[in-house]
Amino acid sequence: MSRNKNKSQEQQEQFKQSCQYLGLKVLPEEYQQMVDRANEKTLGYYDFISGVVQAEATAKQQRRIEYLIKTSRLPQPLKMLADFDFDFQPKLKPKLIMDLASLSFIEKQESILFLGDNGVGKSHLAQSLALKACQSGYKTYYTTCSELINDLNAGVYEKTLDKRMRKYINPQLLLIDEMGHDRLELQVVKEAHLLFKVIDQRYKYNKPLIFTTNIDEPDWPEFLGDPISTSAILDRIFHHSVIVRIKGPSYRKHQGELLQKEYAENKPDNAQTG
Repeated sequence: MSRNKNKSQEQQEQFKQSCQYLGLKVLPEEYQQMVDRANEKTLGYYDFISGVVQAEATAKQQRRIEYLIKTSRLPQPLKMLADFDFDFQPKLKPKLIMDLASLSFIEKQESILFLGDNGVGKSHLAQSLALKACQSGYKTYYTTCSELINDLNAGVYEKTLDKRMRKYINPQLLLIDEMGHDRLELQVVKEAHLLFKVIDQRYKYNKPLIFTTNIDEPDWPEFLGDPISTSAILDRIFHHSVIVRIKGPSYRKHQGELLQKEYAENKPDNAQTG
């Protein structure tokens, strides 16, 4: 009896090692439940093996999605398209966003440019689309405009520009968020040229881009400080891009007002100040 038990343990250990060697994650942990379910349902050999393979494939796909989201550097908490309040921006057509959420723009090698004032939801929508791209298996990378420029500017001084450029060029989808939030960081003329290098390379390789900004097109040259490079950037961004202009109130301001209203309503009438 003891010899049979030891042999069984050895077989189980060898089985788990074989699964590990093959990169199987689900089978070594759940094989007994799988066998029990197969017996209960009197599955044939094909159906049983098919179920095992499907379970492994589903788990591997989920791990891939988690990896893509992690390496995308999308800000936490992740922005979900379902959480966007379209009623608050009635001038924004939900159908347009839903069409973009199909991610056909990636296959068509088109880009998206979100334009609008602060707080109207540009970044939420852009990050939601980038998240959907990750969930659909596209290698995606997130950066703010100022982070990108500061990173590449450091690469010039450290002679690592080519290496740094690759992380913006290689992904299937690049999201450059918040151009216009850090005006004081964009004073050097070469910085517009560095932004141009990224835009130009992705344009040459027909790689989609999502770009958000609160700067109107006529003000881009002044903001970036280099009219020539800016003209080239605008030309490439607008050529194969879906332009989404969001004109409406600030959602952040609205939430702040609701918070103040809630605080005022809950404040005791006999509250005293010290």
